[in-house]
Amino acid sequence: MARYSGPRAKISRRFGEPVMGFSKALEKKNYPPGIHGNSRRRRQPTQYAVQLQEKQKAKLMYGLLERQFARFYQEASRTKGVTGENLMRLLESRLDNTVFRLGIAPTRRAARQLVSHGHITVNGKVVNVPSVVLKPGQVVGLTPAARELNVVKQSLANHGSKVAWLEWNSDKWEGTFLSHPQRDQIPENIKEQLIVELYSK
Repeated sequence: MARYSGPRAKISRRFGEPVMGFSKALEKKNYPPGIHGNSRRRRQPTQYAVQLQEKQKAKLMYGLLERQFARFYQEASRTKGVTGENLMRLLESRLDNTVFRLGIAPTRRAARQLVSHGHITVNGKVVNVPSVVLKPGQVVGLTPAARELNVVKQSLANHGSKVAWLEWNSDKWEGTFLSHPQRDQIPENIKEQLIVELYSK
């Protein structure tokens, strides 16, 4: 499936935050890209534009295309509870995102590549589908070959942030998906209610 492969620094400037991990671009140019990006005369965006931008930000942040994102939303709307919060829980429960959260990979894009190349196991079996949604109690591990990769070693060494719904065992090179996260535990700056309003139209 195709993925966004354009300039990621421009994406960060467009949203005013490091959506795809490029914070240095904001330090140099903290205004949107384009010839009118630095202009003070900018029209107030419509409500639809604000909702659409929030959805685009979530898609780019988690590395999804429209059809796949829509499927996650449909599943979230069928699940009991608040649709927006269900959506965020599903996105965070994806295998590639879990690999990123555990610190095995420095970015979600790198995590997706590790999964696609067969370097990640779930309950001891190799899984090469990044969109798999994990269930509580499942264990995410590394194949012996993956443990020797410099990118993995460096990422684990530099990994500072921890999340409450995951537990990493450095001796076994594996992490446990303890539970689906609550919305207040998810650090991403996404206004999911705007996405719900957009799809509800």
